[in-house]
Order: sequence, then C-alpha cells, then structure tokens
Amino acid sequence: MKNYAPLKSLYSFVAVAETGSMTDAAKALNVSHSAISQAIKSLEHQLGQPLFQRVGRNVVLNANGRKYYKQVAPALEQIVSATQDIIGEQQSHRLTLNMVNSLAMHWWIPRVNEINQFAPQLDIRISTLTGSFAMEYEGVDVAIIHGKTDDWQDYYCELLAEDELVMVASPELLQTGDSPKTLMQRYPAIIAANDRRKHDWQVWCEHHQLPVPDSGHNLSFAASVQAVQASVRRLGVFVTHRQFIRDDVAHGLLVEVGDSVLNPHQDFYFACPKEKLKNEHVLTLRSWLRNAFSA
Repeated sequence: MKNYAPLKSLYSFVAVAETGSMTDAAKALNVSHSAISQAIKSLEHQLGQPLFQRVGRNVVLNANGRKYYKQVAPALEQIVSATQDIIGEQQSHRLTLNMVNSLAMHWWIPRVNEINQFAPQLDIRISTLTGSFAMEYEGVDVAIIHGKTDDWQDYYCELLAEDELVMVASPELLQTGDSPKTLMQRYPAIIAANDRRKHDWQVWCEHHQLPVPDSGHNLSFAASVQAVQASVRRLGVFVTHRQFIRDDVAHGLLVEVGDSVLNPHQDFYFACPKEKLKNEHVLTLRSWLRNAFSA
C-alpha cells in the first residue's frame, strides 16, 4: 500500500517554505503555530529526513526540502486550481438580481416559473436595494434600474421599457361611463408617499388636466406595495407604474382607467458591471428580461 502524506502536512510544508516562518504560515492557513509545527514534524518523520534548517529567526529549506518543494508545490497548485474551478462553476450559476421591492413583489414573483422554464440552470437571488450603490460591493450581478442612468455611468445600461403611469381601481368601484374625473370625485386618491413616487400623481394629472389630489385629505402609504393592496381592497383609486400592476390587471383584480402617461422621470433599465457581459448566464438573464418587459 502506498504511503500517502496527509494534505494538511503538505499545505503546512508549502506555506512554511514560501513564508520562511511557521508563525506566518499559521496565519496564512488560519491555524495555530503548534498545528504547523506538528504537521512539519509528522511529514519529516514520514519521510525519514528533515526538510528545513533554522537561519536566525527564520526557517529555510535544506537540500532535501528544496527538492521536495519543487515536486510538491506544483501538484498542490493544481489541486487548488481544480477546486477553485469547480467552486467557480457552481457559483457562476448563481446570480443576484436587484430591483425595487414593488417590482419584485408584483412583477418578478408572478414570472418566477417563466424564468425557471426559460433557464433552469440559473439560480437567481433577489435583492431590493434602493437608490444608487456599488454593485460589486453589494454582491449584485445585475440590477433592474427604475429611474435614470445618471448615477450608473460606470456600468453597462440598456433600456428595457419606458415607464408608463396609469390610474387603476378595483372593478367593483366602477360604473358604466366612469371617467378618471368622476372616480376621483367619488373615491379617495391612494398615494405612495415616498421620494421615488412623488411625481406620479402630478405627471398623470397634468396630462389629464385634473387637479393633483391633496395627500392630507386622501390615503397615503409609505410604499407602492401597500398602495397597490389598498387599491385591490377597494379603498380608492391609485396612479402607479404599469409594470407594477400588469398581473393584477390581467387577473381582473384591478382595471386601468383613462390614458396611460409616459413618465419623464423614470424608465426601466438593465444594468450590470461591464465585465459581467462576458458571463453567459448574465447574457441569458438579459435576453429573458428583454422579452419579459416587451411582452
């Protein structure tokens, strides 16, 4: 039976050979000094000869050690490289996709089965960071930006869809011949009261030549997700982004009223670090997003 040197002894040997110090080798391998010392003693005992000699405070390879290092170090490098290749291949299937929470709740979740069928090899994780951020620092591979690209000049950006504002209400609130004006007179206006949505009602009302509702006399919610639910629950009428309510409209939970209006303040963009465009899985996701937003 062959005599196999334990891998931990070989890693310790190479680390000491390359650092010239058992203390530094211990730090590099995140083990104790005694663990390194014991591993070296065990290896030398198995080989039947010393591998190092002390020179001052350092340890250096002797003739036997140099000969052994020349053969062992490249082999260990191959093991490390092969391991990293396998781990990298597994991790490359995992992509972190960022989008605002409203889009994640009302647009992404209804389409999870579609992307799974389109690209079953992808493992997509969702994050919901808002505002501009460094994708690399936050661990984000791809982002769907709902806004403008001014703060994303260092990234690859591609328009997915223009942003359209629409008024929606529960079909149970509508009567034959109702217009946006009559609905606003009859029911409260539902308002998403956050900075990202502050222009929605104003842009839509200016297009329809209607007064902008006063938030003090209507229903205000901190997030679009809450406001959409309030609309479904027949609490009033709501102006929001068509991508947020596409599926609620398709399933008859909400109805669009009046004309849609292009939003000059926001659009939907695909964004990623430029080097990510070399990743076939990122390109697959981009292809699916293009089709999903244009459908």
